[in-house]
Amino acid sequence: MAVLSNIRQRSALMIAVIAFALFAFIIGDLFNSGGFSSTSKDVGSINGKDISFEDFRIKVSNVEKSGQGITSTAAANRVWDQEVSVALLTSEFEKLGLRVGEKHLMEVLKADENIGKNPMFLNAAGIFDVAKFKEYFKSNPAQAQYLVEREKDAELNAKFQIYNTMIKSSLFTTESEGKLKYEMEANKVNFAYVAGLYSTIKDSDVKVTDAEIMDYMKKNEKKFKADETREVEYVLIEDKASKEDESEVKSRINGLLSGSVVYNQTTGKNDTLSGFKTAKNTIDFVNSNSDVPYDSTYIAKKELPAIDADQLFNLAPGEVYGPYIFGNYYALSKSLGKKSGVNAKASHILISYEGAQVPNQKEKRNKEEAKAKAEAVLAQVQANPESFMMLAFSNSDDSSAQQGGDLGYFGPNQMVKPFNDFVFNNGIGKVGLVETPFGFHIIKITDKQDGIRLATIALKIEASEATSDKMFTQATKFEMESADKGFSKVAKEMGLKVEVPATVKVMDENFGPLGNQRSIVRWAFEGDTKVGTVKRFEVANVGHVIATVKNIDNSGLAPISQVRAYVEPILKNKKKAELIKAKMSGSSLEAIAKGVGSTVQQATDVTMQNPVLAGGVGQEPKVVGNAFALAAGKLSATIEGNTGVYVVKNVSTVKAAALKDHAPYVSQLKAQSAGDVNRVLPALKDNAEIKDNRKQFNY
Repeated sequence: MAVLSNIRQRSALMIAVIAFALFAFIIGDLFNSGGFSSTSKDVGSINGKDISFEDFRIKVSNVEKSGQGITSTAAANRVWDQEVSVALLTSEFEKLGLRVGEKHLMEVLKADENIGKNPMFLNAAGIFDVAKFKEYFKSNPAQAQYLVEREKDAELNAKFQIYNTMIKSSLFTTESEGKLKYEMEANKVNFAYVAGLYSTIKDSDVKVTDAEIMDYMKKNEKKFKADETREVEYVLIEDKASKEDESEVKSRINGLLSGSVVYNQTTGKNDTLSGFKTAKNTIDFVNSNSDVPYDSTYIAKKELPAIDADQLFNLAPGEVYGPYIFGNYYALSKSLGKKSGVNAKASHILISYEGAQVPNQKEKRNKEEAKAKAEAVLAQVQANPESFMMLAFSNSDDSSAQQGGDLGYFGPNQMVKPFNDFVFNNGIGKVGLVETPFGFHIIKITDKQDGIRLATIALKIEASEATSDKMFTQATKFEMESADKGFSKVAKEMGLKVEVPATVKVMDENFGPLGNQRSIVRWAFEGDTKVGTVKRFEVANVGHVIATVKNIDNSGLAPISQVRAYVEPILKNKKKAELIKAKMSGSSLEAIAKGVGSTVQQATDVTMQNPVLAGGVGQEPKVVGNAFALAAGKLSATIEGNTGVYVVKNVSTVKAAALKDHAPYVSQLKAQSAGDVNRVLPALKDNAEIKDNRKQFNY
């Protein structure tokens, strides 16, 4: 049972399939009781294959319970991406007739350290024993079903390995491609040209409408494919303290500073109560009067409020400072003394070894080899302390190597004990060697900070009940009136700001700068939410958000507002090109140049590999390509380039010497295409018929 428990704890069983895990999940609850209002039993389909809502719910619930602190919506999005990917890949596996043998399956299972290195399954030599593995599950029939499920996942991953290998094997580069690359780098062309640059026409002289942008997107639909969206405007009425509330808190904290006289009903006499300055038990006084309990931590100066840091850090024992504002609090602080060396700063060089708790070893070594290397590096540091940074760069197995081993400042017990003890028991400049579960550390103590212990009374500055009631009334009034009179009009009448609209998709969680506001996003996609619908939301620690749907986009294309910055310049250049072309008449470059108010320019030794025109023009591959295609002395037609309209005249084309072997160029192309295997899944998704019904369910 202990073995199965260990496997379940860390389920690192699968080899990653393009950054997601292919797991079967444990049943659980995702939705509220009666948790969906859908007419469909399926959460979606991929190429006609339905995804059962119930199965989907089970998997989402398991992700939620995985201890990663993931939200319901994020879990649903993760599982959906997984379901789509698995369905598409499985279909490909079936088409190819892929099969997995027992040996391959076992290799995948062994990849999980909880199986492959589990002592229960190792022989006397410490090697994984298939017979012991099988015997364990045979003698524990209650756990056999668990293995069946794991084998299903392992089989899918094994098939992916085969599939991935097949794709990689099919990627090849021909000798002809290598030759072409060589010629693109080595062949050169010299040409004269006239440029009518787009920049010579003001942007204000050419207009682009939303309809033209939409038409462009429709013609390039794949490029601008997107989920349906809602554009939501909103007004924020913050739940924050008024000036009166702030004054009241300031008055209260000032009242705690000195003693006060109060009438004692029991004795019938006035009692004199000590204030913060004269309190006999400072800690009890803080805990009795502060919204934040007493903290005995010694605080370094850099961790104190920046504006008041000097005054606070230099307080004499028993001296009081304040009131001062710290975040959302009015505060009074009394010094309870200082202590040296409360924080330390150190650098280290980590030399790890096989079996140590460190994920990024640079080279394989055992413990003895690691110790020997650490001692050698220590000797180098002691001989030349200034070399520490460079030695960390070149030797440390820790990510801090990139910072020369610098770990910054840290407090007591933030590091493992041997490391902590060395740093806090020695002075600045001390260098030494310690061993921890991570390996051997050459440590250099670079600085220490003194700290002050403060007893602080903090009273929160927050909206009073009267202020909150006033805000609620204002928000409710705005919600009711804007539904009839118009959102912007009522906002103007009430002196409220309409925030920049947030564009959201159905499974988004974030809502503009307000962050995770899933309830607002969900409302925007409900069936009865139309353009102009208004609703008020109470957002914890923020206030009231009154939202209205400004636009509903079900076109399947990205919102115009999002693509305008990309598409508008393209369309403007198209219109500018027509205006420039009309001026580019004549049988010679000189005549054409006169028509556009330009001059004839020269391009020398330009290649297709680097089709850049001098003078800050930039890359113009179409222009250079046309120049290569022309015979010497021939004039081109007008060419719409990246920066303007061009006419070119080939002066000469210089072909490079022929090579017998283009192997170096073939190798370069192979290296460039090595990652092409990662384009397969996105391509499958682009060509798949995917129906997503998640918005029908009450996430």
